[in-house]
Amino acid sequence: MSTTTTATVSTKPERKIHAANARDLVAAGRVAEQQWHKDLVRDGYAVVKGAVPRERAGEYVGEMYSWLEAFNLGFKRDDPSTIHQDHLPIINEKGMCMSYGVAHEDFVWRVRSEPGVIDAFATVYDDQDLIVSFDAVNFGFGNRKDLPPNKPWPHQDQDPTKPGFRCLQGLVNLLPNGPDDGGLIVCKGGYQLSEEFHEVFKDEEKIPAWTPEWYGFTENGMKWLADKGCEWVKICAEPGDLLIWDSRTPHYNLSPTSDRPRFCIYTCYMPVADASQEDLLRKKAAFEDRMLTSHWPNATYVGRIPAKRDGAVCPYERERPTKEPQLDARAYKLTGIPYLKRLGHENDSAVIQLTAGA
Repeated sequence: MSTTTTATVSTKPERKIHAANARDLVAAGRVAEQQWHKDLVRDGYAVVKGAVPRERAGEYVGEMYSWLEAFNLGFKRDDPSTIHQDHLPIINEKGMCMSYGVAHEDFVWRVRSEPGVIDAFATVYDDQDLIVSFDAVNFGFGNRKDLPPNKPWPHQDQDPTKPGFRCLQGLVNLLPNGPDDGGLIVCKGGYQLSEEFHEVFKDEEKIPAWTPEWYGFTENGMKWLADKGCEWVKICAEPGDLLIWDSRTPHYNLSPTSDRPRFCIYTCYMPVADASQEDLLRKKAAFEDRMLTSHWPNATYVGRIPAKRDGAVCPYERERPTKEPQLDARAYKLTGIPYLKRLGHENDSAVIQLTAGA
C-alpha cells in the first residue's frame, strides 16, 4: 500500500499468542496432527493443502478473468497479446491490484469465507471468533514488458520493536504454481532469529516505509541471515492451497517467468479478542464504505488507493465492487460488525440494521 493510505494506530496492549498453539492442541488430543503444523512452528511458514477444493479454485479463477475482461479495455484471457496495461486495470509490477473496489468483490469474499481457510487460522489461534483483512488481490502475469521489473523487496510485515508472534499472514493460491510461476519466497526459519537480528541491526539506517509495521531488509541484513545459514525458498503450490506465514518471516514475491499466470487472494485472520471496540468501529466503516485495509485484520490501516493511469486517476476507478458481497452468517462475523453489538453497541442503529450482503 502507498503513503496515501489513512493510518490509525491502536494503542491496545498485545494479547500473548504464539504460533505453536497447534502443537498444544495436538498434545491435548483436540486436533489431528498435520504436517503443516510442524512446518509452521519449525520454519515460520506452511502450505495447507487443499484448503479450497480444486474445482472451486478453478471457478474463482474464471471469475477473476471475467472481472478483468469486464473493464472492456480489450483484455481476453485466451489472447496473451492483450496482457498489457492498455487493456487491463492498473496492476503493479508485483501483480497487486488494490483499487476499483476489488477488495470487496463477491468472489474475493467467497474465498475469504472458505471453511478450510478459516479453519486453518482457527486451529493456530485456538479461537473460532475471527476477523479478516480487506486486503489486495494478485493478478501476476509473466514476462510483462509494459511494467518496471519486480525487483526483490525482502521485508517483514511487523514492527521490529514489537517482538513475538503477533500476526499470521496468508494467501489462497488459485492456479498451479511451480518453480517458474512466480509467487511467495520466504526465508526459511528466519522468524526464529527475529529478536536477535533486530537487536544487531537496531541502529542501522532503515529503508523508508509507509508504516512502522513494515521493515525492509538491507544487503547487510541479508548477508547476516545468509551467514546464519538461512535459506530462501520459493513456495510451490496447487490450486486451492493456503500459504501461511508468521509476520516476522522475511519474504517477498517473484513475478512469473513462465507463460502461466499467478492468481491469488490475500487472506489474513486474527481473533476478534485482539481488536478493541475502536478497531471494530473503524473496521465497520471500512466494510460499509468498501475500503481497503493492510494485512492487519483489526483495520489498523484503512484507506483507498485510487488507480493512476497516465499520471491521473484512472477513468475506470470506482469505490464499490461490481458485484456486492453476499455474506452468510460466518462470513459476516469476519467483518467484526456482529461483535460490536455483543460488546455493548446495542444502541448503534447502523450496526443493527446492516445485514449480511449489504
